[in-house]
Amino acid sequence: MKGESAVWTEVVTALPPTAVLRPPASESSLAHCATVLGHPLPADLVALLRETDGIEDEYGDGLVWPTENVASTNQSLREDSAFPALYMPFAPLLFFADAGNGDLFALLATIDRPDVFAWNHENDSRTWVAPDLATYLDWRLTGRIDP
Repeated sequence: MKGESAVWTEVVTALPPTAVLRPPASESSLAHCATVLGHPLPADLVALLRETDGIEDEYGDGLVWPTENVASTNQSLREDSAFPALYMPFAPLLFFADAGNGDLFALLATIDRPDVFAWNHENDSRTWVAPDLATYLDWRLTGRIDP
């Protein structure tokens, strides 16, 4: 855990000054989020949320949502009775950020694999965009991932 925290401290402090950081997530909010979802959060996401409970870019887009948004958005998407007829299942994904255009970014919910995927709300595609959360942040802020 010490090593993870040090890595995220470096990532967070290296973010451009236009990134808006929230105070760290509390252990109770992290536990509540996992309870609502019915599974633990990925370790990298937990470590990042312990540093900052959400990151926004200069335009207010959620680069990483606060724990309350992670819980409520995923719960809503997983429980909406109309969605099974429209979309593939959302349970394998853990949405943690938005592109500002309706598309969302996700980690894998219960598979121990760090990859980040983009979900296109118009065609339900799920596309690999980064090998891990730290790279996602770097690529998103430098424009390599264009929402």
